[in-house]
Amino acid sequence: MKERGLYKQLWFWVIIAIALGIVFGLVAPGPAESSKWLADAFIQLIKAVTGPVIFLTVVIGIASLGNLARAGGLALRALAYFFGMTVIALSLGLLAANVFKPGAGFEGEPSESARQSAQESIDEAGASEEGGLVGFITDDLLPTSFVSPFVENEILRVLVLAILVAAAISMLPDATRKPIISVFETLSKIVFGVIRLIMWVAPLGAFGGMAYTVAVFGAESLSNLAALMAVFWGTCAFFVFVVLGAVSRAAGFSIFRLVRLIRDELLIIVGTSSSETVLPRLLAKTQAAGASKQVSGMVLPTGYSFNLDGTCIYLTLGALFIVQATGQDMAIGEQIALAGLMILTSKGAAGITGAGLVTLTASLTAFGGTFFSAEAIAVGIALVVGIDRIMSEGRALTNAIGNTVAVMVIAKWQNELDVEHFDKVLHDPTMIDREVEAAMRGEDVSEPTGRFDRDRDREKTPELATP
Repeated sequence: MKERGLYKQLWFWVIIAIALGIVFGLVAPGPAESSKWLADAFIQLIKAVTGPVIFLTVVIGIASLGNLARAGGLALRALAYFFGMTVIALSLGLLAANVFKPGAGFEGEPSESARQSAQESIDEAGASEEGGLVGFITDDLLPTSFVSPFVENEILRVLVLAILVAAAISMLPDATRKPIISVFETLSKIVFGVIRLIMWVAPLGAFGGMAYTVAVFGAESLSNLAALMAVFWGTCAFFVFVVLGAVSRAAGFSIFRLVRLIRDELLIIVGTSSSETVLPRLLAKTQAAGASKQVSGMVLPTGYSFNLDGTCIYLTLGALFIVQATGQDMAIGEQIALAGLMILTSKGAAGITGAGLVTLTASLTAFGGTFFSAEAIAVGIALVVGIDRIMSEGRALTNAIGNTVAVMVIAKWQNELDVEHFDKVLHDPTMIDREVEAAMRGEDVSEPTGRFDRDRDREKTPELATP
């Protein structure tokens, strides 16, 4: 396929917007600070369709299997993978904090505005007072109505509803099930068409977000917390290129080529500090790259709640930074206990800017004890709140890469990855540009690229099947 001109590619305009945002933030910090509404507006538009995207994608992915046992096996493999990655990410955060001690010898007091922002995070985290497993199930997992999860954009609860609906459809006879799935597929095309329209303003969101970040968090204001940022970004890079690199290599592909494949999406994240903004595009891209619709449709949305690697690194590293910065110490056993709690509290921390900070606050509040009194939490959160947006970019980038790797690895485990096609795509990402854009428009791709598309064609047209 002939490569499109640069001016027709989204990543090009996002880079231009980011560069202009940096210049604007340096030259005119006052007006640039007010441009944050552009990023907020873009994220708000994406959030409006995230619930329907997850619901429709999961329902189609599970119901099209027509086999609850197969869907259950896929779910168990995905959850086992997510649990393993969560433990590794939390452990890396603990290790980095103990080795580099970014909070040791910290001097200075948080500003009044930082204290106010910290109090807002504490209030939000305290909305769910009951902690532990029971609190997680009742307050975060189970919906209170069919509509409220969509209204409140509660990803975990939308996911629960989607699984229940998909399971109910799967139990229907084929003659009834397939027309219902067709209706959901039509609705999915409409929602993806809406997303394609929204993506036209992605460069504006990137411009506003970057201009605001540079204007508010310039180099001078970040000097006291540079060590924490350096350790965090370094740990995230280690996790992506060493840990995920090893996982990818074991599955037969290169992490560097995979990162290049999703460069458009990563650039959007850099501008908006949110991985949720690229969920629809990642769904389309992983399927176009060779993963089956069933695996991509289940693993990716689920991973956005259960496989937040960057957030996990941030939680343990941020918690120990606060302990060190407030002049306290924490035994290894207590650190492990805190990390164990964070295995639970990290779930459902969706890729929205600021969610990691709220989750960190909730984790410290739930852990309680001598180290995390209400006053210590308020001071500690106030220390990191000023750089949370820059930390949020690292979290979102790591989360997006981690979930993309998860889709392709689990698809390989399930034998639902077109390995030959995936290898070609990794060497030439432009070969699926047309297919991804067509999927975002809600169109059927006239020439399916993966063997799983051809298998589904044979199911629809039995005479095409091999005798």
